[in-house]
Amino acid sequence: MNPTQLRYEVADRVATITLDRPDRLNAFTPVMAGELGQAAAAADADEAVRVVVVTGAGRAFCAGADLGAGSGTFADRGRAEGPPVQGTVDGVARDWGGVASLPFAVLRKPVIAAVNGPAVGIGATMVLPMDVRIAAESARFGFVFARRGITPEAASSWFLPRVVGISQAMEWVATGRVFDAAEALRGRLVSRVVPDADLLSTALELAHEIADNTSGIAVAAARQMLWSMLGAPSPWDAHRVESRALAELGSGPDAAEGVAAFLAKRPAEFGAPLGEGAVAGVPRWPRPPDDVLP
Repeated sequence: MNPTQLRYEVADRVATITLDRPDRLNAFTPVMAGELGQAAAAADADEAVRVVVVTGAGRAFCAGADLGAGSGTFADRGRAEGPPVQGTVDGVARDWGGVASLPFAVLRKPVIAAVNGPAVGIGATMVLPMDVRIAAESARFGFVFARRGITPEAASSWFLPRVVGISQAMEWVATGRVFDAAEALRGRLVSRVVPDADLLSTALELAHEIADNTSGIAVAAARQMLWSMLGAPSPWDAHRVESRALAELGSGPDAAEGVAAFLAKRPAEFGAPLGEGAVAGVPRWPRPPDDVLP
């Protein structure tokens, strides 16, 4: 990777993705969308990465779409800066927000959003497929699309009601107003709010708690199960997937190591690789539908 609008760094089994257009408050572009997708794929494929942290450079997380093109910004997103079109879905050019956000849904490793300032528009929707959202006290959120004459994007009409509930989702989307970190916490958009100076260290502390104490394949399988079961019609669907995963992981090296470490009262040393494709028989989620074309 040679990204131009973000930084991608790996240290101590944690990949940190930093949106890096601080002079534009990390405003979103098609170039950034493509680079975010590449970064998510790189983290998923790298056996040295256990957890991903996403944050912004400077005083903002992401202030929304770059409106430098003026009133025509949303008129033809397929011909904006960067690649002409990132494929189609249902015969139309894919929304750049979905191009950026869905690779984080596909990731088999936990993702922590460290929201360090304004997160508006795509800045608010891109974090929804991430597993944990931690906000700085200075963070501000806004699903402002209706105030710009457009609809939500980045698959947020699926994710937002599942994260915060339909009533809260509709209030924020219908008003399009910007709200503070305290309201985001009350509405369960974020799991905690911390002083600005403590944000990244808090996110990294959580990342290392995961990386240092858990089995990568167990967490990957659980992540795929929990997200995919949000749309399952019956608990029997969960029972089916869990039974297969337990049968496969239970006879594997990480389960043996986890029990041995517990009995010996020592830290576990998990090492089973994720490999490619499904983990423990849990299907990769979400699967692209047939109407997505390159």
